[in-house]
Amino acid sequence: MQCEIAVTGNGAVGKTTALALAQAGLDVVLVAPQVTAKPVSPEWDARVFALNHTAKNLLSKLKVWDALNLQRIAPVEAMHVLDDDGGRLVLEAYSANQQEMAWIIEDQNLNQALDAALRFAPNVQIVSGKSESITADFSQMTLDNGVRLEAELWVGADGAQSWLRNQANIGLDYRSYAQRGVVANFSCSKPHHGVAHQWFVGELGVIALLPLPDQQVSLVWSAPEALAATLMAESTEQLAARLAQYCSEPLGELISLPPQRAMAFPLQFIGPHSMTAPRLALVGDAAHVVHPLAGHGMNLGFGDVVALLEAVTQRESWRSCGDPRVLQRYARARREDVLLMQMATDGLSRLFGSPFSPVKTARQLGMNLVNRLPMIKRQLIIQAMGK
Repeated sequence: MQCEIAVTGNGAVGKTTALALAQAGLDVVLVAPQVTAKPVSPEWDARVFALNHTAKNLLSKLKVWDALNLQRIAPVEAMHVLDDDGGRLVLEAYSANQQEMAWIIEDQNLNQALDAALRFAPNVQIVSGKSESITADFSQMTLDNGVRLEAELWVGADGAQSWLRNQANIGLDYRSYAQRGVVANFSCSKPHHGVAHQWFVGELGVIALLPLPDQQVSLVWSAPEALAATLMAESTEQLAARLAQYCSEPLGELISLPPQRAMAFPLQFIGPHSMTAPRLALVGDAAHVVHPLAGHGMNLGFGDVVALLEAVTQRESWRSCGDPRVLQRYARARREDVLLMQMATDGLSRLFGSPFSPVKTARQLGMNLVNRLPMIKRQLIIQAMGK
């Protein structure tokens, strides 16, 4: 099989990349492992994303946003951040003349809409299979089912452990945060009013409760490994009891939602030394993995899609999709945003995890100072919204 661009990966960023390039008129193949389709579940997905304006605008342009189940999406109108030593920061969308800062959406909701769009998209073929080998010049890939693909450009959207990134021998900086993200969903006895709550609780990590529709919230607790193991061994009722000391005032009593079990995933920093190689562009987790405390991992991935789409579609007519100059433009367009997010999330993780009294005092004073400076708060909000 021959195509202009082959995208590897079965996640939301990979599917969005393939759809965006195909809708732009390019000949695209999406290589995805063969996955049995999951039935639509009425239960709330424990894995949720906070999508900013950049992500929403992209999905709207691709006619995906309106195909989502909008009844299962909750807008974030404000964010309240508290430090266990008394620091407080309140960010509200209206300060930037917007109604929403972000939208909370379930993984299954997003992927179902993307799958439906891909089924009817012109210019894109979906090939089931696992990458097995690729030629040294990245001109041809062989899958485990014997299918051979030729492409001008390969897009690695194959996750944090990217096979394509490894084949290109791209080095990376790696560090485990020695934490796990514990996720679960709850109903709350008080309305959340579209507010996302976040508590920095020192050696216990970072607790976030994100708004879901109908007076429900989604928990993301970035907990140290030992605590995460304890949380996973407890019932969700015990987990709710632990959260009560933080959220009882703004949210009231928490009651676990079906399937009434928590999930957990490891937290790590992965920074590849390059987002490109000859005839290769990396997007999403293959290109960068950051701490989830800012909720922008998926947004970085959608930013990659926007930049890659622009670099490819605006190339000179005589350049191929995998031309070095095209890839250079993509890498340059993403360098600043990715670096700033890596520095911000990694720095905040270190700052709020420090047990030293001078650091704790400084961060408390810093949060309270920023909370009293409307212009700085407005810039933080605009940055978070991806405007």
